[in-house]
Amino acid sequence: MSPTASSSRAPRATERAPCRAGSRREPCASWRLDRAARMPGPPRAERSTVRAVTTRRVPARLGPVSERRWERPFTAQGRAAPVPSRTRGEGPPRVLIRGGTVIDPAQGLHATRDVRIADGRVGALGARLGRARGEEVVDARGLLVTPGLIDLHVHVFFGASHYGIEPDPHCLATGTTTVVDAGSAGALTFPAFRKYVIEVAATRILPFLNIGATGMLSAEVGELEELRFIDRTKALQSIEANRGLIRGVKVRLSRQQVGPNARVALLTARETAEAARLPLMVHVGDTPIPLDDILIELRAGDVLTHCFHGRPQGVLDEHGRVRAEARRAADRGVTFDVGHGVGSFSFAVARAALAQDLKPTTISSDLHVYNIHGPVFDLATTMSKFLALGLSLDEVVRMTTEAPARALDALGELGTLAPGAAADLTLLRLEEGTYEFVDTRGETMKAAARLVPVRVVRNGVARPAGLQQPRVPPTA
Repeated sequence: MSPTASSSRAPRATERAPCRAGSRREPCASWRLDRAARMPGPPRAERSTVRAVTTRRVPARLGPVSERRWERPFTAQGRAAPVPSRTRGEGPPRVLIRGGTVIDPAQGLHATRDVRIADGRVGALGARLGRARGEEVVDARGLLVTPGLIDLHVHVFFGASHYGIEPDPHCLATGTTTVVDAGSAGALTFPAFRKYVIEVAATRILPFLNIGATGMLSAEVGELEELRFIDRTKALQSIEANRGLIRGVKVRLSRQQVGPNARVALLTARETAEAARLPLMVHVGDTPIPLDDILIELRAGDVLTHCFHGRPQGVLDEHGRVRAEARRAADRGVTFDVGHGVGSFSFAVARAALAQDLKPTTISSDLHVYNIHGPVFDLATTMSKFLALGLSLDEVVRMTTEAPARALDALGELGTLAPGAAADLTLLRLEEGTYEFVDTRGETMKAAARLVPVRVVRNGVARPAGLQQPRVPPTA
């Protein structure tokens, strides 16, 4: 498989920048990241992989950020500031988001609406809702209001996995309210992941468990190269101990992670997912076994991530046509997930697949420490790339709200603004101008618009978004 954003080992020497003998191998892409860009921390002032040539903003007005006690803004370091205790008898925050363009594909809605939030839930959705007593009003005129964005592929096991980023400054602060950690932890490391990351983050984290018992700890050793770590029994025990939290099983099948054990790893993961009654997510790209052999094993609801990776054994055959087995998998309900990452997204492959009516089911970022400063940045940037590729705004929103919620069997609670749903919302600005995006193969593409997160509501608590803004410096 290719050195994707989920890879735990380095690409081959022919695919990476030269390194000194004996130096630590790290994932990289053909366009190369300098050392500073691969380390966590505040973003650099300028990002060379996305450039704004000219900029014209769609008119938008957003009220000032509230200073009420229940607000939890982000500190200068990007961490969510502590929320002071509420006074006795004080209930959850009540918020009225007024005048935004609500896009909720799950309800077939694209219209100007007000959204009332009460008790951590969507209380009402309608035109010109009256302000209730004590209700905070957010002026969303000129903004898009969507269900909280869901990223089906990130790596947030910060402090343990070499891929791990802190979820709140890099996900919630950039408009994503729910993330799926795609196999950073295995059965042996999951207790620490749950205690020290999942349970303390403001971002909702719904993990897939790695079939490799150690998870994605090191760039030096693939988690599935050693057969003894492919442990069905331990995985099932971990799933049962965390039933309702773990949402699926993850297996990475690139050469760097699996070595000679691809078929054993795939079949063990398949059996584990079926025994646990959970979906299977398979990371593909430069796999040591044919993609068709992998696709045959996938059932409705399973996830093929890195679907447009541009490496050997992709969804296109040697003639550039969509593989028949890929078409059959899509038709039977396999989720085709983008999983952009640092080495797993090709404009050329995506363009050819879209031209043949093979669209992704879900748009995800595969955000991790090696791509937070480019080429990924955040989920909104990945969404913007698909707008540039010709998908409609409603399609792009559906692929980051309704569709991933369905994949997680959580639609109704997540992925919609229907009354009673969790009060997770994202407010975005559609900015018009001339932009240039880059994929992981070094190809650039001009775009006439981009999506920028402005504000986010998680569990009824409104926060400013855009910690990493401006993502591109405007030019004269």
